[in-house]
Amino acid sequence: MSTGTPSRQEDGGHAAAPEGGNVPTVEEERVRAETVRRLERSMGALGTAAVASMEQRLAWFRRMSAEDRSWIGLVAQSGVAAFVDWFRNPERGRPAITVEVFGTAPRELTRSVSLQQTVDMIRVVIDVVEGQVEELAAPGGAQQLREAVLRYTREVAFSSAKIYARAAEARGAWDARLEALIVDALLHGDHEDGLRTWGSALGWSHTPVIAMVGEIGEDDGGKVLDDLRAAARRLGHDVLAGTQGRRVVVVVGVGDRYPVEELPAAAAEPLAGLFGPGPVVVGPAVPDLNAAGASARAAVNGLRVAAAWPDAPRPVLADDLLPERALQGEAEARRQLVEEVYVPLLHAGSPLLDTLSVYLEHASSLEATARMLFVHPNTVRYRLSRIAELTGRVPSDGRGSFVLRVAVALGRLSEEGEG
Repeated sequence: MSTGTPSRQEDGGHAAAPEGGNVPTVEEERVRAETVRRLERSMGALGTAAVASMEQRLAWFRRMSAEDRSWIGLVAQSGVAAFVDWFRNPERGRPAITVEVFGTAPRELTRSVSLQQTVDMIRVVIDVVEGQVEELAAPGGAQQLREAVLRYTREVAFSSAKIYARAAEARGAWDARLEALIVDALLHGDHEDGLRTWGSALGWSHTPVIAMVGEIGEDDGGKVLDDLRAAARRLGHDVLAGTQGRRVVVVVGVGDRYPVEELPAAAAEPLAGLFGPGPVVVGPAVPDLNAAGASARAAVNGLRVAAAWPDAPRPVLADDLLPERALQGEAEARRQLVEEVYVPLLHAGSPLLDTLSVYLEHASSLEATARMLFVHPNTVRYRLSRIAELTGRVPSDGRGSFVLRVAVALGRLSEEGEG
């Protein structure tokens, strides 16, 4: 008398049950085997039909590069092949989707294809298979095949979610380290030749670029960085963010969302409230990531002296802090003030410089200036308006007069040094 596990014959012709299912009959196994043969003959045609359907139905697929489309086609072919292999041997239980299907494509594809797009792609492939179930299945096997497709679809969906979750976790850690490296390089002027490559690794594409600098709040941890990244990306910007002690440095690729004349203030305004308490300084707009170091350094230097202007707006432009930066000893700020304010006045002739000097020395009094220069007050008004046009600073405005005074003093000092 035999002992142990019954044979197929002793068990009434039944095979071992697949995980979670009933024991299949001999007839069910015969139908399955015939369906497998039909599927094997149709695998190439199914993969080709799936890619063609994606080309027709998915606009994002049509916009992809030929290389990425070919990888997606390979994933579709592998998905069909893995399904056929699993359908042939259902006793294996859950299919190994991750390796058999997604293992064919490079990791970089997860940067090109979002999770939502992957779901769309799976839906198209399944629609193609389901649309041919009657032709693919052996007689009497349509329901068996349809149920298998539905189960396999569920497993692919779960595996897709796991892959993207793992990729996002790994990429998040890597991206944060790379962002910190880029921010440090921008501030110190190092490795500028590699910035374009590093930016490409992060998917950076938008120009022009601005830098913003502020401080982290008490007990904030890394929340301010996460909030800034999320807000900038919702606005459609590229973003790099890093901390240096309590200082937060954010580099933003703003694209063509704002007119040039509105940069950088308009781009910075929606993000300024996410920094911790205190000033938020915005560097000038620059053409690309390679030039972002100048914007970042200007913003950092502006933050160092922002306390000297208690009534400054938030955010404040680094260029609006040029006098304070110059008084702190920053050579670039001094050069910028001389070139943007003093030199235009110098080239316009002595009447404007003389009028400005007298006007500032006499407490911005129009009448006193006219008397000292022996001209009509209207002449003084005209010259002051010309000064505002040339420099962008209004002499009668308190802040404007301060900027003009510092710029003229620096300009005269520079001429003295050249002499």
